[in-house]
Amino acid sequence: MPFTTLEIELNNQIATIWMNRPDLHNAFDEILIAELTAACIALDDDADVRVVILAGRGKSFSAGADLNWMKRAANNGLDDNLNDARALAGMLRTLAEMNKPTIARVQGAALGGGMGLAAACDIAVASSKAVFATSEVKFGIIPSAISPYVLRAIGARQATRYFQSAERIDAARAREIGLVHETVEPEQLDAKVQEVATALLAGGPCAQAAAKELIRAVANQPINHTLVEDTAHRIAHLRATPEAREGIGAFLDKRQPNWIGE
Repeated sequence: MPFTTLEIELNNQIATIWMNRPDLHNAFDEILIAELTAACIALDDDADVRVVILAGRGKSFSAGADLNWMKRAANNGLDDNLNDARALAGMLRTLAEMNKPTIARVQGAALGGGMGLAAACDIAVASSKAVFATSEVKFGIIPSAISPYVLRAIGARQATRYFQSAERIDAARAREIGLVHETVEPEQLDAKVQEVATALLAGGPCAQAAAKELIRAVANQPINHTLVEDTAHRIAHLRATPEAREGIGAFLDKRQPNWIGE
């Protein structure tokens, strides 16, 4: 489908969504929000795509919300403002709840909503030159829409600091607090992203989707009979699927399962 703020690259079951507003540091407005939502839905429905990478053209991953868009929103009535906020929240949720594995490729600044995009992806790989911040309080607002995903990544204790201080977080610190999984030198970024994507291609696609749902169901829940019974039902159901029979059979036969391409 045609996009004005995005480019989509397809390569061996891996789709890369490039945010393509480099002159504006890939800041998002209502158009990019709508297009990124549509792209995530389309790629999730595409059986030929197994892994989705989110990346930004130019020096920055994403500087978050376009301030001109925010200014327009501030001058709108409550209903229009709420609709804009819902669209942003819906885009982040669509990205976060894709059935397929997602990787954020963070080469530079990921500020405000840009940090939220990185946190909403399953895996984040950052250049040593990357920098993060929840900078919203500097503009008199709060990181509301991104908060579920940032808290999931760094926890409430770290968020309590950074949501209020808006301090810049360098790549090493981002890895230390759990915001990113890997940090590498800039020239190694694409190789590391490819390495992670290749590892993801080895897993069964239905199992990966079920694993993501499992985490959402189990995280922060008390370990009680209800939870244990739920986990038992999940594995019992998965073991009976064609994908599981193929995966186990392939291991025993010492061959690749059929979801791994040539």
